[in-house]
Amino acid sequence: MRYFVTFPSGDEIPVEIEHLPTGTISVVVHGRRLSADAIDLGGSTSMCIDHQVVDLSIEGALPDVDVIARGHRLHVKVESERMRALASAPGHKSGAGAGAVVSPMPGRVLKVLVAEGEQVLVGAALVVVEAMKMENELSAARGGTVRRIHVAPGQTVESGALLVEIE
Repeated sequence: MRYFVTFPSGDEIPVEIEHLPTGTISVVVHGRRLSADAIDLGGSTSMCIDHQVVDLSIEGALPDVDVIARGHRLHVKVESERMRALASAPGHKSGAGAGAVVSPMPGRVLKVLVAEGEQVLVGAALVVVEAMKMENELSAARGGTVRRIHVAPGQTVESGALLVEIE
């Protein structure tokens, strides 16, 4: 799957991620292929990228996320090819997805932490998705009422799949 990572400077880097049959992940950045794997270090998860261990975590929901690597936080915009295609499709309303929580990558829903009709605050945990051997807790980008839940535990989802709507 191809993603586009846009930095605060406006620079954009295409990143291709492929899950290999060996259980590792192939990542291509700027034409350079890297091997990657998630490592559980007794409660925290790190990534092994080209035989170097990097503490890497992502907070927020696509497209606007914070990436924390080696103790540094960086706010980036991450869009999949599918997200871009949907945004440019005829009839797409700009801003219509402001309360939408989507899966940042293909994975499996482990937990749904809210119920329809429930009031949530900004940052409230909504859904846990397992992807790339890591658990990703997705949170509300804005406060409001959970209008609809589109997934259930155990369900597999694609990148950009709508999980929860908040109004």
